[in-house]
Amino acid sequence: MLIGVGAVTVVLFGYVVLRSGPLAPVAVATAAVEARSISPALFGIGTVEARFSYKIGPTIAGRVARINVDVGEQVRAGQVLAEMDPVDLDARVAALDAAIGRAEASVRIAEAQVDDALARKEYALAQARRYEELWQTRAVSQVAVETKRQESQVADAALSAARSNLLAAQQDLQRNRADRDGLIKQRENLVLIAPVEGMIAARKAEPGTTMVAGQAVIEMIDPTNLWINARFDQIAATGLRQDLPASIALRSRAGKGVPGRIARVEVLADAVTEENLAKVVFDTLPEPLPPIGELAEVSVALPELTPLPAIPNAAVQNVGGRLGVWKIEDGKIRFTVVQLGAADLEGLVQITKGLTVGDRIVVYSASRLASTSRIRVADNLAELLK
Repeated sequence: MLIGVGAVTVVLFGYVVLRSGPLAPVAVATAAVEARSISPALFGIGTVEARFSYKIGPTIAGRVARINVDVGEQVRAGQVLAEMDPVDLDARVAALDAAIGRAEASVRIAEAQVDDALARKEYALAQARRYEELWQTRAVSQVAVETKRQESQVADAALSAARSNLLAAQQDLQRNRADRDGLIKQRENLVLIAPVEGMIAARKAEPGTTMVAGQAVIEMIDPTNLWINARFDQIAATGLRQDLPASIALRSRAGKGVPGRIARVEVLADAVTEENLAKVVFDTLPEPLPPIGELAEVSVALPELTPLPAIPNAAVQNVGGRLGVWKIEDGKIRFTVVQLGAADLEGLVQITKGLTVGDRIVVYSASRLASTSRIRVADNLAELLK
């Protein structure tokens, strides 16, 4: 009787060890390799950016006098956004106005001098000719004739001097007017005007701040032209090109994809992060508009590929530094090294080498497999999770 009880106990113990202990078969889910034509997809991360942005600031150093707009305001083209302190520009313009008036008076004086010198020259020339005729009849002396000739030459030199003075006065007037026009343009540049219709994105300074030439006081954007500056891993970026359809998932709208497309693939890649850059535009801008700088996930659908053996990517394992799958042959498993091809976002990956259509492989297992493991095909996934 004791021998019988012991035998039953040993049998039960062996059954438990072989069915639920360390020697028990591992529950697995299997799948058959099928020839599938998949549509690979790329996944990238990017940020919302304005396609057109404008940094508005003075062209000369100065101090901010006032700012008329605030962040988020819509502005129209030509609207005054801010003004810089003119300091002494207005006084310098007034001084040049006075200098221009003086130069105009000098020009009028020089013109009168030219007219006077011209009249004197004509009179002296007429007198010289008259004395020449009188000399022919010996009515006057040779000395008188020479005197009139000299007076004519002096009048001619005076006319040349008057004309030179007029030219100098005109050039002074032109220089003063040019200086005034330059100051007026500088004065106009101190009024910061919106170049286009848009939205104020940032105020880079406040009234009283001293700015250098070219430093932005106001930054504005065109809110109707937003895109995603996306980054894609170079390993999987084969086939990325312009006009491919894309799905944009904004961080603030989790689970809601917004349709878009690839507007441009950048010529320069990021050599440090080993990523390719692309610009992705919205087909229709979402409402409300996303903030500039918000993170976004971009999924890009690539053209459909030629049918090849395909398996779920969950079946791919890394054993001893080699990528492969557990292949089932005659109820036993064997690790088979495979060469992976393109993959899609639905979890399928094509196999270019190592498997053929119809092969049976392990997709999921309740525990880690080894070449000596015994397997048991589970009826459903819930059984593997027990």
